[in-house]
Amino acid sequence: MATTDYAAVSFNDSDTRRDEMHSTIEQWIDDLVESVDVAQASAEFQAWLDVQRQFHDYSYRNTLLIKQQCPNATRVAGYRTWQNEFDRHVKEGESAIWIWAPIIAKQCPECGNSPSYHSNTNCGYDETSPKEWSKGLVGFRPAPIFDISQTDGEDLPGLDTSAEGNADKLLPAVLDAAKAVGVEVELVPDEEWNYGASKGVCRESPDGGFPIVEILCRDSDAAMVSTLVHEYAHALLHVGIDDDTERSKREVEAEAVAYVVGRQFGLDMSGSVFYLATWERDDADVIRERLKRISRTSQTLIEQIEGQSD
Repeated sequence: MATTDYAAVSFNDSDTRRDEMHSTIEQWIDDLVESVDVAQASAEFQAWLDVQRQFHDYSYRNTLLIKQQCPNATRVAGYRTWQNEFDRHVKEGESAIWIWAPIIAKQCPECGNSPSYHSNTNCGYDETSPKEWSKGLVGFRPAPIFDISQTDGEDLPGLDTSAEGNADKLLPAVLDAAKAVGVEVELVPDEEWNYGASKGVCRESPDGGFPIVEILCRDSDAAMVSTLVHEYAHALLHVGIDDDTERSKREVEAEAVAYVVGRQFGLDMSGSVFYLATWERDDADVIRERLKRISRTSQTLIEQIEGQSD
């Protein structure tokens, strides 16, 4: 994978912005497809995961765009949001970070387009007036945001980081999140452990209920949390997957999810390894689906665990 200075990527030309935003994402994915067995690809992948962790409620497309434009971003908002909600002002001469923002408008019940686009299609729906259509997602538009480093003004209110890096409090929250995630957890003492060197397993329930996650009891709460998160990811990613080859490919997804979630809560994830070579024969569309699953699964687990920490 090329070692381009991605911080130099910008979309300042409004005439070409949409196409350039699309092509930047496509190029990053194409490079990953071509270089899955190269160390630089793993480094790029991990760099994206770091941004995905920072902005876990953003789509994979937007975290890729943020990574390519401002990889060290920590907190972002729109120009007016910085002014009106945080009493901060974007510094003169700063370039915006461009992401995709949803367009919500009245939507044709049949073709799903907004009234203006609907009139230019072959859709013949005319049962109700556009004034009566419900609103929905009709597309995306480029939207400018700015990182806090690009602004001056009042200090931000302190963020609640009480759970971060505090594994003895985090472990109960992760265990309590099991039902919301859709798994059952069994903590197994060492003398009853039947899975060799493995520290955790996820298996199907014999009665068709929630997947069962078994974890080896250890002295380190942080290690148990890391294993739990990894196995939760397996439960969410492997449901209904019987093909052994695809299951091995999703092992990378589970490791990526565990990395994002673990880092979000201040755990040391330096031992994470991403064997991207297992994706070697995947095409770009498949890689997109994998990135999407990593993004969505990470968000789900973070939200469920944070919900137990409140």
